[in-house]
Amino acid sequence: MGLPWTLVRERFDLFHGTDFAVPYLPVRPAVMTLHDLSPWRGFPASDRVRRRTPWLLRMRLATMIITPTEAVRREAIEMFRLPGSIVVTVPEAAGAEFHPVEQRTSGPGYFLMVGTAGPRKNMHVVLEAFRELRRENQKVELWIAGRGEHGPPEPGVRVLGMVRDEELPGLYQQARALLFPSLYEGFGLPLLEAMQCGTPVVASQDPALVEVSGGAALHADARDTRAWLEAMRELLASGGVRQREAGLRRASGLSWQRTARMTRDVYLEACARYG
Repeated sequence: MGLPWTLVRERFDLFHGTDFAVPYLPVRPAVMTLHDLSPWRGFPASDRVRRRTPWLLRMRLATMIITPTEAVRREAIEMFRLPGSIVVTVPEAAGAEFHPVEQRTSGPGYFLMVGTAGPRKNMHVVLEAFRELRRENQKVELWIAGRGEHGPPEPGVRVLGMVRDEELPGLYQQARALLFPSLYEGFGLPLLEAMQCGTPVVASQDPALVEVSGGAALHADARDTRAWLEAMRELLASGGVRQREAGLRRASGLSWQRTARMTRDVYLEACARYG
């Protein structure tokens, strides 16, 4: 409750709530970022966010709303009955540290999954597909980077746990492909990070992931183990050359500079609407 008085006292022009929240009193124009709608789709989330954010939106305390994809924008407008004019899509991007390397590891190598363990990330489908692939090719491996418990040890599966930021580009650069089987995402930043490294991507058919990939990834039904197996077989056979080139083109069209300019435009619009 002290935040509105701070905004007035310090003469701030605008407040940007980057985590589903804005001040309870509209003393300044406010922008809210809705990263996704997972708190209201049955996935684990903060109870505070789940309860509070819908009220903030119904009371129109957010002058403008940012979503990372058109998929989330459409969801938000429908779920919270928002005017379309106040909800703006501002895509994210991969950092400059993600870039291709001239020399990639030869041989079967490893497929990579990046993300926190949990129901939404749906990693068990890829694990089931990989077990079948491993029976066909004893040299190929699956590496998993991210927090959480990923099950007991098994042949060919390497659980890395949390990795340092500076290690992540190298993991993408040497992987045969990034596998991203999420049931639901608001954006899916690892897709762009992998693409910018020149690494092929196989992702689920979640609308946000299809939007972010822009046709540069292979897509498989999130619950179809056979489809994931076939995608991995295809990439082992072809080397993923087409996906590699398409991914680099897709990633080159997005940058954090572009994101910053678009975000600034939203700020200016919020100030104009607030009056």
